[in-house]
Amino acid sequence: MKITDIRAYIVEDDHPQYPFRWRTGLAGSGDGTPLDQRPKSAILRMDTDEGITGAIKIGDGEAIASLTRRRLKSLIGENPLMTERLWTKIWEIDRIEELHMRNLGLIDQLAWDIKAKKAGLPLYQLLGGNSNRIQAYASTVTWDTMEEYERYIKECMDVGFTAFKLHAWGDAKEDAKLSHNLRKWTGDDAQLMFDGSAGWDFVTSLWFGRQLEDAGFLWYEEPMREFDLRSYVKLTEQLEIPVLAAETSDGCHWNAATWIDMGALDMMRTSSFYKGGITGAMKVAHLAESHGMRAQVHGMGVANAHICGAIPNNDFYEQLVMSSAQIQGLATMAELPVVDGFITVPETPGLGFEPDWNHLERTALAIV
Repeated sequence: MKITDIRAYIVEDDHPQYPFRWRTGLAGSGDGTPLDQRPKSAILRMDTDEGITGAIKIGDGEAIASLTRRRLKSLIGENPLMTERLWTKIWEIDRIEELHMRNLGLIDQLAWDIKAKKAGLPLYQLLGGNSNRIQAYASTVTWDTMEEYERYIKECMDVGFTAFKLHAWGDAKEDAKLSHNLRKWTGDDAQLMFDGSAGWDFVTSLWFGRQLEDAGFLWYEEPMREFDLRSYVKLTEQLEIPVLAAETSDGCHWNAATWIDMGALDMMRTSSFYKGGITGAMKVAHLAESHGMRAQVHGMGVANAHICGAIPNNDFYEQLVMSSAQIQGLATMAELPVVDGFITVPETPGLGFEPDWNHLERTALAIV
């Protein structure tokens, strides 16, 4: 099999249906496009000489158009089934380009989409296969008041969630109150996590970690920036609660090996978004497994759901919860519905994204 073309269709997109914010100091929903303008996305397409097509959608369409035109078309003629070879070539391009982490995995996801369709297997089985039913945790956005957190958490409980992760305000004392309240609201048996969104220094992170230990939390995620591994070493040595980190650290399994070797975490983050696609996510997961360590999959989407279903050392699928309407509609979503607190990984081959190409040919702002 050979790649015969790689194209980017640049399209106007919509602003998020449920706008939200993160902790103080972080950007919220959307890509920063002003509300009086429409953001641009890209539909990336890979064609083959066997007529099997791969497709994914990615934001920042103008950047993807440039990357496709200048770099990705150089991969035409390669075999998309040779995912390791393509993955290595992208990392060579990255050495020159310093690609955005999300873009490291674009070609890899297209290739795995084609590979699963060629094999006639759901992707999670092609990757090895562990389970097609995955517990989801309700991963909050940052709401304004304690009362909002209580209301939305209880709505999540009503639709079947028994695991919850907080994204809070960034004020350690108020976040601690919220964390203890979360335990009261959800009861002793709920599995609880906290994501610090890399907002604190070591001293605050240590104090807060002990608060989470008192409340019986399952993990403590990214309290500090990923640059300071020595502080992460001290944190893991002084806390009993498992520290989950390396979500946005560049370098896939090479970088992950450094974190593990230094003892800078207890659980490893992996994802199709930030680890170079599906191939990179699996490399990180297997590296963690070889050290007896869990690899918790970060973020939503079909590719990440298949990774969750493929590996034995992941516990959950992360489901963002934003508003009452969104929470109440989770069970009827067209893609990856959350029913009674679980998702079922799709059994159809590929990644499930099949655009109307004729419509795109007529309506795209540009085709590169």
